[in-house]
Amino acid sequence: MIMFNKKTHLIYNTMEKLTLFILSIVAVAVIAFFGCKEKAPEKEIKPFVSEVVHPEWTRNAVIYEVNTRQFTPEGTFKAIEAHLPRLKELGVDILWFMPINPIGIKNRKEPLGSYYSVKDYLDVNPEFGKLEDFRVLVAKAHELGFHVIMDWVPNHSSWDNKLTVEHPDWYVKDAKGSFIPPIGFDWTDVIQFDWAKQGLQDYMIDAFKFWVNLGVDGFWQDHPEARAELNKIRPVFMVAENESNHDFMKKGFDMNYAWELHHLMNSVAQGKDSVTALGKYFRKEKAVYPPNVYRMVFMDNHDENSWNGTINSRLGKAQYAFAVFTFTVKGVPLLYNGQEAGLAKSLRFFERDTIKWDTARFTPFYKSLIKLKKGNLALWNGEAGGTMDSIKTNHENRVFAFYREKDNNRVVVFLNLRNKDVRIKPGLENIKGDYTEYFTGEKAAFPLTDSLNLEPYGYRVYIR
Repeated sequence: MIMFNKKTHLIYNTMEKLTLFILSIVAVAVIAFFGCKEKAPEKEIKPFVSEVVHPEWTRNAVIYEVNTRQFTPEGTFKAIEAHLPRLKELGVDILWFMPINPIGIKNRKEPLGSYYSVKDYLDVNPEFGKLEDFRVLVAKAHELGFHVIMDWVPNHSSWDNKLTVEHPDWYVKDAKGSFIPPIGFDWTDVIQFDWAKQGLQDYMIDAFKFWVNLGVDGFWQDHPEARAELNKIRPVFMVAENESNHDFMKKGFDMNYAWELHHLMNSVAQGKDSVTALGKYFRKEKAVYPPNVYRMVFMDNHDENSWNGTINSRLGKAQYAFAVFTFTVKGVPLLYNGQEAGLAKSLRFFERDTIKWDTARFTPFYKSLIKLKKGNLALWNGEAGGTMDSIKTNHENRVFAFYREKDNNRVVVFLNLRNKDVRIKPGLENIKGDYTEYFTGEKAAFPLTDSLNLEPYGYRVYIR
């Protein structure tokens, strides 16, 4: 069985007798280093109910992805420590570390290899430092109020992982009994696990426990049964990169990637899709996802930056408006490391390519957006936050307008997503009141007595 999910690993399963639980695990991959070139065919989606209770500290959280290899000139855990106060001032809450495990040597890709070719699930890449260095980094992050989650790779390992010797039966094999990479992709540096094996499932849960006991607060992975076991230690935050399998979100996971929305943002910015497509997307999401489920919204991550270009190349002049979008629509925002510094290059994946921190031109902007999200209850995550409703205008093919509301908190957003001035007459009768424009401090009373002018890719955010 082969299932496709854009920007994630594509996992195959040859065991037709597997239970639905096993199929759900191997059907999806964790964080991938390549994205498929063609968009997967859409499946019929149906409403579902989630029983997940989110950790309290996720209610208004913003996630920050850390690529240890590229984050500092040293590329080490110790070097990251000096950045923690800066990240605290920026306002992010959850530090998501790309895989930190040792990388396999056999069949390695290029000099340093892929983070997703795991040689040992219970240790760290010596390129980054020692296990104790990571433990100290996690402890210092906790002291500053951060929570730390790890990118986990449960579906395949390196060719020289010790499990290939100790438990060769835990792997999928070809007709000759040889280990094989995931079929159909150039992932020659990894070999596929066989998740029909109960021993493998137990091993992975024990490995999760090892890291939770070390201080880690959650995982970016696709293993639905792990959560119940880990919550016995303390509440964890579980993130699935998968978007298509909603069974993951019913019990095991707090959040999944909003990949469809991400690609739609790029497409709208490039003029390939109408602005009205955004409204259609959110109507569909509202019909399918229960209010308590988290969706991760983002303009960049390691996959997009390394393989599909920078924010500037994909979103161009619309990037400011879409940044406002990601911090005000329903969802949990993600910042990729360097995004606050205006990361202007695609970081090389298999070798050192340090982020340049010599500019902070986007830092005040993102800091203000994070402050906005945290400061207004209407923008909080899941059920802790407010509803989201559209606002009709006379230029819906250019302007995306909506408001969020929770108790006495309200945020009204207008985004001009085209490169032309536009004057709009929004329908605001149902949200009457006095507001303050967040970025300028100007006062406004709704409904407006005159039309509202938006410059090319302009944005207005009114709060009360």
